[in-house]
This record gives sequence, C-alpha cells and structure tokens, in this order.
Amino acid sequence: MQSYTSDIRETAAIHGNNNHEGFDPMHYTTTEQETLKDEMRNVIEEARMVLPGIQALFGFQTIAVFNNAFERLPDSGIWSHLIALGLVALSIALVMTPAAYNRLAEPGQVSRRMIVLSSRLISTAMAPLMCAFSLDVYVVLLAATGKPLFGIYSAALTFCVFAALWFVFPLQARKKR
Repeated sequence: MQSYTSDIRETAAIHGNNNHEGFDPMHYTTTEQETLKDEMRNVIEEARMVLPGIQALFGFQTIAVFNNAFERLPDSGIWSHLIALGLVALSIALVMTPAAYNRLAEPGQVSRRMIVLSSRLISTAMAPLMCAFSLDVYVVLLAATGKPLFGIYSAALTFCVFAALWFVFPLQARKKR
C-alpha cells in the first residue's frame, strides 16, 4: 500500500507537476465508474456507518427524560429535547427505509432508481439529525449554565457547522465537478 505522500507524488507526476510542493490533491480527481451492485453496496454501507451513532444518540436522549435534572429544565428545554427525540426517530426511519424498501419493493435486484432513492433518503436523514443535535446542544448548555441565550447561540453555531460540513461542502464539490 502506498503512502499518502507517494500518492501525491504519483498524481503530481501524472499531471506534469514533478515538484509536488504546493500540489493540491483536491484539485485533481481520479474517478472510476461503479457498477450498480457496487453503488448499492456503498449506499447500504453508508447507512450502516451512520445508523449506530443515531441509535446511540436516541438511547441517550431516551434515558435523559428519566434523570432528575430533566424535571428541573424550563419548558423550552423540555420541549426542545422532546422535539430533538422525534427528529432523531425520523432520522432513523429515513436511514432504515432503503433496506426495507429494497427487501419489499425490489427483492433480489438492484436498480438505478433504488440507488437514487436510497441516496436521497440517507441524505435527507441528515437534516433532522442536524436539527436534533442543535436542539440538544441548546438543552445541554441550558441545563449546565442556566443561560438560555448561551444555549441558543451555541445551538445556532452547531447548526451552521453541521450544515456547512454535511450539505454546503459536498454540494459545492459536486458543483465543481
């Protein structure tokens, strides 16, 4: 297996830049067409990577309501937490839908339609998850500091960072292709 540095040198040499100093590997992309079967495997693998984290978050959120500190939260904290819990449940449903759909609607086959649908469902699941994380940041900071405004600003910052990393960054990269 080659190292990252040797990959950069090789890519730089291919593109006529033998001096790899200042070479930006993100500028050059090597692509390979996947088969439908490989694409579907990758989509399902993405769902498998995301799902355990979402399920763990759901578990922690569920346990939180049985904590004595939960009762002491102001109404805004309780409602924010309950809405976040619902958003995480929605996210889980969206991530799990491709597997259920494939088994029931298109058993034993892979289609472009199934891949596009699965990709859209998994991508869509990230939006309610991002909102849930942001709401939970508000709840945690409200409980920790008792300062709603600090929680609101932190939640807004969390939302912006997640939106930038999960949506803006990939969509801009797709535009450049």
